[in-house]
Amino acid sequence: MLKPLDQFSFLIRGFAGITWQMLVMWVIGGLLIWLAVKKDFEPALLLPMGFGAILVNLPYTGVLGDSGIVQWLYRTGIGASEAMPLLLFVGIGAMIDFGPLLSNPRMLLFGGAAQFGIFFTVLLAVLLGFPLRDAMSAGVIGAADGPTSILVSQTLKSSYTGAITVAAYSYMALVPIIQPFAIRLVTTRKERKIRMPYRPESVSKTTKILFPILVTMIAGLIAPDSIALVGFLMFGNLIRECGKLESLCKTAEGPLANLITIFLGITIAFQMQADKFVRLDTVLIMALGLVAFVFDTVGGVLFAKLLNLFLPADRKINPMVGAAGISAFPMSARVIQKMGLKEDNQNHLLMHATGANVAGQIGSVVAGGIILTIAKSLLH
Repeated sequence: MLKPLDQFSFLIRGFAGITWQMLVMWVIGGLLIWLAVKKDFEPALLLPMGFGAILVNLPYTGVLGDSGIVQWLYRTGIGASEAMPLLLFVGIGAMIDFGPLLSNPRMLLFGGAAQFGIFFTVLLAVLLGFPLRDAMSAGVIGAADGPTSILVSQTLKSSYTGAITVAAYSYMALVPIIQPFAIRLVTTRKERKIRMPYRPESVSKTTKILFPILVTMIAGLIAPDSIALVGFLMFGNLIRECGKLESLCKTAEGPLANLITIFLGITIAFQMQADKFVRLDTVLIMALGLVAFVFDTVGGVLFAKLLNLFLPADRKINPMVGAAGISAFPMSARVIQKMGLKEDNQNHLLMHATGANVAGQIGSVVAGGIILTIAKSLLH
């Protein structure tokens, strides 16, 4: 047991080790916890990330360093391989019902159109002087898909994996704030009031089973580097749709997804050390991620407006549905539904937006695979 004088000197040493960057990270950690608890924004990930951000920025606690527990978790987890985000895709796939997409296949187009911001931001980041591997990793933030952002930044060995992951999940959590702002920038009230009657077509069980298999095969042929991303997502969905593995489906979408999410949140925090995180280049990376997210949203909306030029009056698409082509499922679809009802309390867009939103899940992982394919050819 320490003597009173030793305790006092140890306390002084601890306070003396606090830097202003650590204080900033404590505030960021507190903000993430507040968003998780008070605003209910992605609490499963933002809460462990926020707590981890505080944990790794306490001086002389031993959680860092070569023997630090957080660093050990990081090295043996996502630092050692890309398995964790891939396994999370199994859980995500088990949660998704592709029925609304299959009953209205044209929504699949928005899953591609809403990835525009990724490639626009990659070019912008390169022009700002970022190395290609970091520029590509930052662009993927726009997909609003945390596991894809983690996987791409890890595979490309980006120096900003922590910032990219924080940005991806934070912006995904802030969909109810960011997307309405971006949508209103490029739409009129008249466009936001366009009604889209929902006339779902019957989707057979055989179709639902064949869909994940065919998507995996097509993605593997078009973008081979996306096969791990798409394959794990579609495998999770196949577990759901086959109707024979109910216990596995519940495990994948429940305990498996929850455990990996907690593990990712804590270990990602290892890269949120103050001396590495509170820097101008890190702030720029996160700002570029916001640009990617906004332009992904805008890209989906503008594509819907383009299609409307060729569609008859009774088949016009509400441009807001295009914004749901990002991967933030199901938050984005809910935002579009609320915005539609705000403009016209009889305008129900949820099922259309859900179709576009699940298409965005596919589009984001394919876009991540394309980024990896391009990177492989340019960096090696």
